[in-house]
Amino acid sequence: MAAEYVSGFAGLIGRPNAGKSTLLNQLVGRKIAIMSDKPQTTRNKILGVLTTGNYQIVFLDTPGIHKPQHQLGEYMVAVARNTLAEVDVILYVVDAAVAPGAGEEYIIEQLKGVATPVILILNKIDLVDAATLQQREDFFRARLDFKAVQAVSALAGTNVATLPEIISSFLPPGPQYYPPDMVTDQPEKFVMAELIREQVLRVTREEVPHAVAVVVEEIAERPNDYLYVDAVIYVERDSQKGIIIGQGGQRLKEIGTGARREMEALLGSKIFLNLRVRVKKNWRQQELALRQLGYDRRLIQ
Repeated sequence: MAAEYVSGFAGLIGRPNAGKSTLLNQLVGRKIAIMSDKPQTTRNKILGVLTTGNYQIVFLDTPGIHKPQHQLGEYMVAVARNTLAEVDVILYVVDAAVAPGAGEEYIIEQLKGVATPVILILNKIDLVDAATLQQREDFFRARLDFKAVQAVSALAGTNVATLPEIISSFLPPGPQYYPPDMVTDQPEKFVMAELIREQVLRVTREEVPHAVAVVVEEIAERPNDYLYVDAVIYVERDSQKGIIIGQGGQRLKEIGTGARREMEALLGSKIFLNLRVRVKKNWRQQELALRQLGYDRRLIQ
């Protein structure tokens, strides 16, 4: 007799740059969340679906929990906290290559207040030795009763394949919430905007990446099987606009080329990408601007 089918929601939480998005992409076997070595890359809740003959896990990747410095930061932290109340199991992802500090202590305190099972994911084990890894595990085990601990390298894929079986053991009996061939519910415009922002993160430095928002304004089919994509990169200051465009437009061209390649690989279509840069002054501190750019805190309260 076949085992009862189980399904449910697993939330990925952790500090910025812990590797949550990289892990999500590995788990669902496809790139659905952007990756960067810069912290606070994820701004919205990203949904990824893994379906097998025995279970369906709906992963929710959240922004890194940090001390917010502006209204955008407050929105990001609210998204992450809200996820704790929505899921059947929590995946607490930590960077094993970094000594835990006040930020991890803060997250642990938040987790003490929930009844949801928590699995500790010690990520980036390719960057630490065995003794350090054991120290990290001892630190976290002494502070919270984790239902399971898994050491992985999300980037290399080490020990990721066995993680879904562990997660599914904490899920209740249930149906498939999404079709078996579905890996994300994100709209096409959102995914394309994120791929553009990923390239901005790749080619810019310091504060500029975090002052950037991307809006895809139009997607249209064109002759010869081309998909026309019109997008706007928003920044907060004129000086940032100049940095994004670069001398003779070279940096903007580099951003567009990289984003177009990612889009074509994801969609299997030829892409004509039209990129523009506009200034929306201090948008991260303005409630109305945040809503216009897709960061509406009212929707998560």
